[in-house]
Amino acid sequence: MNIKDNIVKFRDMRNWKQFHTPENLAKSISIEAAELLENFQWNSKDYDIENIKDELADIMTYVILFADCFDFDLEQIVLDKLKKNEEKYPVSKSYGKSTKYNKL
Repeated sequence: MNIKDNIVKFRDMRNWKQFHTPENLAKSISIEAAELLENFQWNSKDYDIENIKDELADIMTYVILFADCFDFDLEQIVLDKLKKNEEKYPVSKSYGKSTKYNKL
């Protein structure tokens, strides 16, 4: 069983799909991302690695459930976006720079 199947099984065994609307999942992704950021709020050296892993797992879980709502192939949409970014950020213009594509 892959990660998505395990997440869906966990959700379905608890009858939570009814709560997992795209809107609620998008909110949850944002909330969990903020909780990840909270780990760096006052301290940039001593991280709680276990909490960081937990928050990242929460984000990924909600992302996978969000993609499931639309029947998105996560691997394919990431590869598609990477291709777009390759066009926006050619190595010749962006190497070693953090400049936004429209200012390269």
